[in-house]
Amino acid sequence: MRGFVPPDPETNVSAESYAVVYMPGRRRKRFPASCVTLMPSAAEAREQRDETNKRYAARVLGPSKSSEGQMIFYLVEWL
Repeated sequence: MRGFVPPDPETNVSAESYAVVYMPGRRRKRFPASCVTLMPSAAEAREQRDETNKRYAARVLGPSKSSEGQMIFYLVEWL
């Protein structure tokens, strides 16, 4: 995947997950961990989304440490 470091196949540190992401818009491709709420399934993420309050359902990859030392998640796709 272009734009981020792929997960290490020997560990489970970063993984694809479903989540609800709090963001002002959908243009960003990476998010601080504090803006991401992981969900057990895509259906649950869709149920918990609230677009009027800027909470969007997504499939994300992470967490990963950014070059600035922050924990971040990368967008795989919006649901």
